[in-house]
Amino acid sequence: MAESLICNNTQSRVSSVLNRDVKQFGKKFMFDSNEETCWNSDQGESQWVVLEFPQSLKVSELRLQFQGGFSGKSCKLEGQSTNTTTAFSGNTLKDLAYYELRGG
Repeated sequence: MAESLICNNTQSRVSSVLNRDVKQFGKKFMFDSNEETCWNSDQGESQWVVLEFPQSLKVSELRLQFQGGFSGKSCKLEGQSTNTTTAFSGNTLKDLAYYELRGG
């Protein structure tokens, strides 16, 4: 299993929080390693997460776990320094999903 690139110095921003209830659904729950918690966005199109890492890095795999029954229909990963975009499809499984990223 690959080591997570998320660290204490990784900055994150999200498009929205369900009912603006950051205490229960805020972005801090994305990386808390607790399967009972998660970030929840408001409903609607174009929900997003921005991660800013403290150093440049190359990402070869993305691992996501969507809350059961919910997922992104059309997802993309954008790299700022290389100006690349990689598209991938979400799924509705509660299991951890692996996406191998190619190119760029």
